[in-house]
Amino acid sequence: MHNMKQHLLTLIFLAVFTVLNAQTSTEKTLQTIETQEQAKQFIKDKYAFNSKLFTFNEEKHKTQLAKALFKLDKGAVKTEKTAREKTIYKILEKHTNSYYRVAYIYLDGNKYTVSSINALRETLMRKYKNGTPFNALANQYSMDNGSNNGSNKGGDTGWVTLGEMSENFESEVFAKEHDINTVYTFDIPSENGYYLVKQTHKPKEITEIKVLKIIEPLE
Repeated sequence: MHNMKQHLLTLIFLAVFTVLNAQTSTEKTLQTIETQEQAKQFIKDKYAFNSKLFTFNEEKHKTQLAKALFKLDKGAVKTEKTAREKTIYKILEKHTNSYYRVAYIYLDGNKYTVSSINALRETLMRKYKNGTPFNALANQYSMDNGSNNGSNKGGDTGWVTLGEMSENFESEVFAKEHDINTVYTFDIPSENGYYLVKQTHKPKEITEIKVLKIIEPLE
């Protein structure tokens, strides 16, 4: 009887050890993964159907999960459990960049002469000073076609970092200091681009994290 009890205790111990080992093996493996390439290879080999790589932006993502992940350092692993599954998050990258945000009206030099564009910009500036909202003017007059978040959003670029818009646009708008609510013009003749810009926000430091998410069923 004593031997039987001892045998049962041994089996229970082994079962618990196996479950605990299974529950921590993935986390241990994730500790060795440092790059997106390694992460992609890892999930390709083992978690092709229940894993995901994604990016959280501190300005755009404000869920409780996002806030918790932003508190972690690069390389950290976070685990959440339900009755049926375990979700594991690995912070692969964490960096902070300068972001910029303005509103603009783009006028196409391929369609109008420079003199007519300048006359239109003077008219738009007068309308703005007389109380017409800049976003309403952008919606009506910008020839951007929405390619840079333009005419269909009141000319608002949203928060963008360097490299997301044209180099000439960034050098004129993001590299120079303008007071909030200042409206100014600038031209990029080589691109046939003529602009009326409103400085809507100050530059802002925003953190982004790249996260590997893995879901494991619990037996």
